Amino acid sequence: MPSPFIEQLRFDMRLLGYSLRTEKSYLGWIRQYIYFHKKQHPKKLDSNEVWQFLSWLANERHVAINTQKTALNALVYLYHKALGITLGDLNFSLATKQRQLPVVLSPNEVMSILSQLTGRNRLVVELLYGSGLRISEAPGLRVQDISIESCSLTIRDGKGKKDRQTLLSERLIPQIKEKINAALKIQTDDNEKGIGPSLPSAFDRKYANAFKQPPFPSSK
Repeated sequence: MPSPFIEQLRFDMRLLGYSLRTEKSYLGWIRQYIYFHKKQHPKKLDSNEVWQFLSWLANERHVAINTQKTALNALVYLYHKALGITLGDLNFSLATKQRQLPVVLSPNEVMSILSQLTGRNRLVVELLYGSGLRISEAPGLRVQDISIESCSLTIRDGKGKKDRQTLLSERLIPQIKEKINAALKIQTDDNEKGIGPSLPSAFDRKYANAFKQPPFPSSK
């Protein structure tokens, strides 16, 4: 059964407009913090317990400094914004493990991976590689985000809660068109039953018939 406290935090974050990625990260760290202190409610804990948790991450878990900073941000949100409690100077141990550069695949390695994939899965990986998408961004693409004419994609609510545009390979356009047509066909069939795809933000309340409009189906 979901924790009422965690669900309230989730509700508050969405009310404040936090991205789903930030919501998931913060709630994950807050859960870890609560379990670290044997499921005590954060109201019963103070800056000393926060110091213990952050120092444990550095000294026992050996996390990277950016990971520790993310945990700190989550706890600052928890106490300052959600609970209205000031933590003050924590003076915890800083993580010493530095962030490592990511491993970059060579073109030959990418082609080797693609050779093992077909259909939708291959198209998703080709979009990730060719258009520079993050893993979470490809499944969120909708018809309105794809411009066949200008060979571009619009990424909504990306890193930093910003929209951005990126290139779309011309070689993928025939597959993209096929997926769009398939999505529109599913939409048409669903609309005849009075149902439709999930809509971003509050479109379903602002525009009752928006689910019937071509821009909104996901191009899965």
